[in-house]
Amino acid sequence: MQGQDGERDRRGARNGGEPQAGAPACGSSAEVPAGAADAEPRRGRPRSAAAERAILDAVIALLEAGEPLAGLSIERIARTAGVGKATIYRRWSGKEELFVDVVRDMEPTDPPLSGTAGLADLRVMLESLRTRGLAQRSSVLLVNIFAQMKSHPKLWEEYHGTVIAPRRVAMLEAVRRAVAAGELRDDLDVELIDDLFVGPMLVRTVHRPDAPLPDDLADRIITALLQGLAPAARV
Repeated sequence: MQGQDGERDRRGARNGGEPQAGAPACGSSAEVPAGAADAEPRRGRPRSAAAERAILDAVIALLEAGEPLAGLSIERIARTAGVGKATIYRRWSGKEELFVDVVRDMEPTDPPLSGTAGLADLRVMLESLRTRGLAQRSSVLLVNIFAQMKSHPKLWEEYHGTVIAPRRVAMLEAVRRAVAAGELRDDLDVELIDDLFVGPMLVRTVHRPDAPLPDDLADRIITALLQGLAPAARV
């Protein structure tokens, strides 16, 4: 359940929000007390980061209260967050995109990559996969959300396309860099090499939820693959 921060940054850079309830409309004849403009910030558009945080927190609060993903509406989320529906739609095209960002917000942040190293970046991504596995094991809510996501094809497709697929692309690019640097064999398909690295970690984190995830697991996987599984030659 492993993306890039680009989409989040793109949305976070947008300013916008809903006019606050009770604020006078433009052109209102209501008197404004002298000095009021200096006494408090100008009303009308809350800070984008604050509105986005309120929306994400609202979804999490509703899910923690036992609301199923399928039962959450934009109207309910907006009411809980204290914003208008337009504020949500300015940031997310629909519930699927919003729910994916909620999951990404709950998971550990993707670590930065050098973009130039091969094996070193592979290790960083394997370790990130391990820490996400630990996070999911410790969060009943995350486990529940992923279970529900898989029963909603459109939502799972959105998560796969915006989170899983970019992570796979980053892994493949790191494999190619490692091959180019002479760290890995150049006579094997890069996708097979990628699967050989990611597969063991996925088995431990996804398919064997009770399997141990020790701190050195990424290093052990890399070492085993580099050394091979054949027994050492006897002298």
